[in-house]
Amino acid sequence: MIRISNIKIYEDLDDNNLIDVVIKKFKIDKNDILEWHIVKKSIDARRKDNVHYNYSIDLKLKNENRYKKFDKVKESFIPSIKANNLSTKKVVVVGSGPSGLFSALTLIQNGITPIVIEQGSPVEEREKQVELFRKTGKLDTLSNVQFGEGGAGTFSDGKLTTGIHSPFCKKVLEEFVNFGAPNPILYMAKPHIGTDKLIKVIKNMREYIISKGGKFLFNTKVIDFNINNKKISSVICKDKSSTYEINASHVVLAIGHSSRDTFQKLYEKGITMEKKNFSVGVRIEHLQENIDKSQYGNSKLLLPPAEYKLACHLPNGRSCYTFCMCPGGVVIASSSEENTIVTNGMSNYLRDGINANSAVLVNVTPDDFKSNSPLAGIYFQKDLEEKAFKLGGSNYFAPIQRVEDFLNDRKSEFIGKVKPSYLPGVTLSNLQEILPNFVTSTLKQSIPYFDTKLKGFADPDAILTGVETRSSSPVKIPRNENLVSNILGIYPCGEGAGYAGGIMSAAVDGIKCAIAVLES
Repeated sequence: MIRISNIKIYEDLDDNNLIDVVIKKFKIDKNDILEWHIVKKSIDARRKDNVHYNYSIDLKLKNENRYKKFDKVKESFIPSIKANNLSTKKVVVVGSGPSGLFSALTLIQNGITPIVIEQGSPVEEREKQVELFRKTGKLDTLSNVQFGEGGAGTFSDGKLTTGIHSPFCKKVLEEFVNFGAPNPILYMAKPHIGTDKLIKVIKNMREYIISKGGKFLFNTKVIDFNINNKKISSVICKDKSSTYEINASHVVLAIGHSSRDTFQKLYEKGITMEKKNFSVGVRIEHLQENIDKSQYGNSKLLLPPAEYKLACHLPNGRSCYTFCMCPGGVVIASSSEENTIVTNGMSNYLRDGINANSAVLVNVTPDDFKSNSPLAGIYFQKDLEEKAFKLGGSNYFAPIQRVEDFLNDRKSEFIGKVKPSYLPGVTLSNLQEILPNFVTSTLKQSIPYFDTKLKGFADPDAILTGVETRSSSPVKIPRNENLVSNILGIYPCGEGAGYAGGIMSAAVDGIKCAIAVLES
């Protein structure tokens, strides 16, 4: 096949009409085309007077030699799997976020039927529990935005952007489409599924795994690990009615970044753990129409809600950056422990809400922690979440502040044109009463700087909602070249173990850990 890149399109085209424009523009005989598909579609908005779509397409042609000026496509290959001793392996996957699900899927596709243990509910039940918390403040500590089938990314935006370059990225996208995700994720420069569609995709994945012999134990928590001679032998589980043991020769530990009691248990059992960097901060909300205007100018193209990604690096070594930007979304209550406030962002596939929101985060290092424990980062997070709970009124209302008031160190007394989307409710506050000084000072320097890059970012009425603390895991569980921890048979996996930072990278790591199990 040949690839034509950097195709500039200045009109709104149905994808099926795109080929006619390409044929004319690049003088290709339509009768030579055997097949074609879009490889990449992006928006170039660097110049507001020249906003356009940019496409790359692949074509299979009858007379390829007539088109030597185009690049030939370099095929990418997924490494083959050399599975060993399948009949002797008893594999347990702890957690059913993206790393756990893709680990289970890879195992089932290669001859092993795993048991997936998830402390939360199936995703369709979990959706109801999340909504109940948003409406009433009634929190289920085992099934919420952080815990349950699909993991924390389910109730975000279903973003599939990643900085990693792995042959498995394509497989992840293709599997998502196989299970019902929209086809454009295969070629969009910034693909997303949306929470509403991702819920259905995850359910389909689970049903497929079960149909091939896999097993899911929902509302079941792994509370202990039996280790003999530095090798895993079984896990102890607890459901709503009993406690029991499951034998395991291999455990894929896909527990997510918020499983604090599990991290504590692993530490007690002698599994090597380390402190690691992470970030904390707030959510910022703007009117989506203002973000669109800032990013697209007065373009007449029919463009999707605009996104942004910003970063600021200060001379003192602190950095501030936007994270998990959700166009047309809401700030969502994401607590997983009682008497804490945790925020995140969420969008549905159409991203058709009034507000845009994003995390604005400041880097935290182990030097900021008050102890040398590998779990010190967890204590740092929890302290901030408990302070936010009290500042919000001790009723799961989140503390909020207008940007103008934050920059002037005063409590907000009114809400302007940007209406906060957080539920169950909000409390006008001064967030500087709870944020560490280094976070406050970094945000105060960075927000005005971001306004120079994205006009209106420091809008006086933009809303800051506290706090965002779960951007990534505060611990890392080291593993060797075979992806095994210091305990033989335990495979630390995904974001919770410190090896991923989003749905895509977590899913890829799940595949890699499954392959390591298969080849062990």
